[in-house]
Amino acid sequence: MALLTLVLASMLWGYQGSSTPQQPPEPPEEDLSPADQRTYVLNPLQAAKELKIGNFYFRRGSFKASARRFEEATRWDPNAAEAFLRLGEAQMKLADSGAARTAWEQYLKLQPEGKQAAEIRKKLGSMGKAQ
Repeated sequence: MALLTLVLASMLWGYQGSSTPQQPPEPPEEDLSPADQRTYVLNPLQAAKELKIGNFYFRRGSFKASARRFEEATRWDPNAAEAFLRLGEAQMKLADSGAARTAWEQYLKLQPEGKQAAEIRKKLGSMGKAQ
């Protein structure tokens, strides 16, 4: 019993010694996304993963999240034509026609004869008339 009391007393004594609680580290700035802090090297597997996650968000109606994922995919693989195609679609849902145009133009550079190339050219043409 005396040993138990001694152990408890030493634990309490040690606990009282640290009267200032440890502060958690400061979180990163909100306006800095992980993309701003990363160095990218060609990684088609990571690009495919980001594209898949972006498609998931797009189907759920989270267009801002999907656009970020599609943009990440283009950073991991600058030749990922589908990522640029999907990025343009997400940007249109966000009413950012300038960003959509940029993404779709890059898609056409990568896939001038792609499956959706004619449709994208048509959309770009109608965007030009609307401006």
